[in-house]
Amino acid sequence: MTEEQGRRRYDSLRRATQALETRAEIARAARRLFDAQGWASTTVRDVAREAGVSVPTVYATYGNKTGLTRAVADSADLSADAPQMLAELEAAAADPERQLAAMAGYDRRLFERAGDVIMLIREAGRSEPELATAYREGRERGDETRIQVFSSWPEGTLRRGLDLQAAVDIYAAVCNIGVYTTLTTERGWQPGRIEEWWGQTLARELLG
Repeated sequence: MTEEQGRRRYDSLRRATQALETRAEIARAARRLFDAQGWASTTVRDVAREAGVSVPTVYATYGNKTGLTRAVADSADLSADAPQMLAELEAAAADPERQLAAMAGYDRRLFERAGDVIMLIREAGRSEPELATAYREGRERGDETRIQVFSSWPEGTLRRGLDLQAAVDIYAAVCNIGVYTTLTTERGWQPGRIEEWWGQTLARELLG
């Protein structure tokens, strides 16, 4: 390979890296503005200005404000570290109580790092059907994880009289963004305390 060819190869890599950083910075800018001034009051032009890019760049990258909001939501999901939860679930395959604690830990990380985004998607979904769908899909992904885990347990693990759907419903009633927000903002609980309480409460309510 000649020196010129090497430079061209690195130029391509540099452009790809810059494009990824631009995408990330636009998403970060959008999240800052959504938090500061609300979803409805934030325009694509505002996001472009905050990110230091042109308005056409935002549209070319994410399509529109709804697409941008979905990207912010996707980044929030990644921040909770699903691979960590999976590893903990597999390591505790024979211990339902530890598996409940692993799922509660994931929810704690998700709400701690991205609770603002979840609340944003829920509120924006009242007027934007696509975001309402995104919020519903997020809830459904959580339910699917719980169904898979609960279904893997031996018969008799769940508390007597409790079927699979009821167990999933109870989990959702205990571990949700509303409970997390109330305890942190109104009651002064630390996230670690909430995670511990969730684990204890879920074990008591779900396990035989």
